[in-house]
Amino acid sequence: MRWILKPKPDENIVENMAQELGVDATISSLLAQRGIKSFSQAKTFFRPELNSLHDPFLMKDMDLAVARIEQALAKGERILVYGDYDVDGTTSVALMSSYLKTRTSEISTYIPDRYKEGYGVSYQGIDYAHDNEFTLIVALDCGIKAIEKVEYAKQKGIDFIICDHHRPGDEIPNAVAVLDPKREDCDYPYKELCGCGVGFKLIQALAYKNGSSLDSLVPYLDLVATAIGADIVPITGENRVLAYHGLKVINESPRPGMKAIIDQFKKDKLSITDVVFLIAPRINAAGRMKHGNHAVTLLTETDINNAMNYAVDIDKYNSDRKDADKAITKEALKQIEDNAEQERFTSVVYQEDWHKGVIGIVASRLIETYYRPTLVFTKSGDKLAASARSVYGFDVYNALSNCSAHIEQFGGHMYAAGLTIKEENYEAFKAAFEAEVKNSIDPKLLTPEIKIDAQLGLNQISDKFYRILKQFAPFGPGNPSPVFMSDDLTDTGYGKCVGEDKDHLRLTVQQNASKQFVCIGFGLGKKIELAGKGKRFKAAYCLDENHWNGVTNLQFRLKDIMA
Repeated sequence: MRWILKPKPDENIVENMAQELGVDATISSLLAQRGIKSFSQAKTFFRPELNSLHDPFLMKDMDLAVARIEQALAKGERILVYGDYDVDGTTSVALMSSYLKTRTSEISTYIPDRYKEGYGVSYQGIDYAHDNEFTLIVALDCGIKAIEKVEYAKQKGIDFIICDHHRPGDEIPNAVAVLDPKREDCDYPYKELCGCGVGFKLIQALAYKNGSSLDSLVPYLDLVATAIGADIVPITGENRVLAYHGLKVINESPRPGMKAIIDQFKKDKLSITDVVFLIAPRINAAGRMKHGNHAVTLLTETDINNAMNYAVDIDKYNSDRKDADKAITKEALKQIEDNAEQERFTSVVYQEDWHKGVIGIVASRLIETYYRPTLVFTKSGDKLAASARSVYGFDVYNALSNCSAHIEQFGGHMYAAGLTIKEENYEAFKAAFEAEVKNSIDPKLLTPEIKIDAQLGLNQISDKFYRILKQFAPFGPGNPSPVFMSDDLTDTGYGKCVGEDKDHLRLTVQQNASKQFVCIGFGLGKKIELAGKGKRFKAAYCLDENHWNGVTNLQFRLKDIMA
């Protein structure tokens, strides 16, 4: 691990903010590091307001999208709401379909089969729309590269509205409207919306057109917050506002399907981290292990008893997903270890019987062990399909783009992408990808880094300090949970390895006989020697709460320790 102490902000700004807000210099410094330099900016940060959301009509083609939907509603046309099978896609379809059903009964949903149709808009989906007399498809979290498919639909008398957030190619589909803030010709002020976020902007525009208030759309924000967390988009700007208010809905008045999921793990107050690790995997598991329709059915169900039954099925899919993920990760690690004789800048593995639904998760798991850009391939029909994941600071989408001569189809983001290739191109692609990464990556990016916000003495940590810190949430990309460093620490003698495989580290630390804090370090069990026998060490950590037997105490969630 590389420990990097973030540069200190301007001292005058820190001092002025501390006085204006009545907080200590550390809190003020943390705010300044996040670009917050005035009382008004701090107020917006701590209390995000829905009325600060941008006018949806600032997005290119929004007027065209609204006009076409209103026309369809007025004429009683059949509308098919189409979306990808992951969390962002299924929440988008649930959001759009449930909103449009308040205006018309002529609404149906379509999620492509992950294994028979693959990612994005499919010819099979368009044929389904034609056979069932749909004249308008609203595609969410996909479609930005569906040039030929949109033309195919047009020949069958079907119009398309695309709501996407992925990077466009050189050509934009010839749809009625293409809503994507990443379009070069789109001047929308916030570029980092997820697919469900773009869908929300469309229902916001439809609501405004019909004289409805933004307050009427609050019940949909549990879906938007879930998609924001699951899709790992920056929690800044509009995403922060939507996530903040969406979490309130999740905790106070979730839709029946969401409540049924939450009841399975019984937690009092959910954070965005809980959404990412507890809610999202269950929603995702439907599309990974069975079919994404199951997730949409659950998220649009209005009867709590039915929702509870659906949630039991979803939980079973999630258990199956965990088993597959664990087994495949073990096999993939062995492949890498068996070929470890030469230094590599990438991890590319393939086995034809690996479950396509979990290869993205496996790619992320491999990066935890071998920190380098990673692709996991499996057989998909007569081709090979892969999920790509990257390390912090390296754009895997660009790397794939530069290997496109060997690729049939690809799409995604800087840190996550999907692709298909012909089986006979596997070795050539693997060599090309390795060469591309080797020639373009800064070698230091192959060592994981910990960015440290501030150095703290243990006597600076108090309940009040943590209460203010909690108000920095929701945390995520662009607004990470603050990481602190403390040095000259010693364990009180109770340090030990914990967990089923003794992989985790539990310490009780003090600093020069100061107050003591319990620390838990997941995956840090091997570092126990650094903290044993009264040795002094330093720790990088986030502050956390531990709830046990009705008692709440502050604890450290260790990122790393070193001598």
